[in-house]
Amino acid sequence: MGQEKLKIPNWDEIPVAQRENQRVEPKRGGVLWLLVGGLVGLGAIAALAFYLFEMEGSPLTQSQPDPAEPSSEVAERQELAVENVLGHLPYQEASPDDLEPITRDGRIRLRRSAAQQYRAMEAAARADGVILSAISGFRTVEEQQYLFFGVKQQRNQGAAQRAEVSAPPGYSEHHTGYAVDIGDGRAPATNLSVNFENTAAFRWLEQNASRFSFELSFPQDNPQGIAYEPWHWRFVGDIESLETFYRAQNLRRE
Repeated sequence: MGQEKLKIPNWDEIPVAQRENQRVEPKRGGVLWLLVGGLVGLGAIAALAFYLFEMEGSPLTQSQPDPAEPSSEVAERQELAVENVLGHLPYQEASPDDLEPITRDGRIRLRRSAAQQYRAMEAAARADGVILSAISGFRTVEEQQYLFFGVKQQRNQGAAQRAEVSAPPGYSEHHTGYAVDIGDGRAPATNLSVNFENTAAFRWLEQNASRFSFELSFPQDNPQGIAYEPWHWRFVGDIESLETFYRAQNLRRE
């Protein structure tokens, strides 16, 4: 259509937004001009209808997705969502073939990559006059069964209360073989206590653990709502460990 519209009687009912273009006054010829204008208008309407019919299959005329329906990205996240139990995420139990001892008696073990870095970290701390003491490493689901349900019963704790300090079986980072509880060899009374944060061992870990690819699992006000555990550290020094922990974090409860 052209940029100008003819002024035709009874068009005053058309919304103002559709009549913004400059108006053209009828010239001489009166009825003849009105008739010509009407024919032009009908032709334009017919052309517009044909154009819309031709464009029926285009993206502009196709029905838009229901905003109530989730996008493909949201749907994928919902499909991949990981269920948690009392704030704890599920972890697979490491194979015994992948574990190495980090203590002389062989009682405490970690995955090979984590064990090598832990031993190096312990030696570096000792060279600085700090004694790191491994308290717990890899745990089986069966061992975690006692630590959660057995201790819960002994201490007359509720499930939610127990979950603040111990994961249910199948949901502990210790199953992965990448997590280790660390104490100060010169202050054993602080083992598995928040008071561990006041020791030389904790201060050394804060400043140096990242050099050996260890990080604090549950700092204060952590997103999972787990009680602050300054003694609980995990290894994130290879792709397997990164995927184990950070993929789980991204899929934590919404």
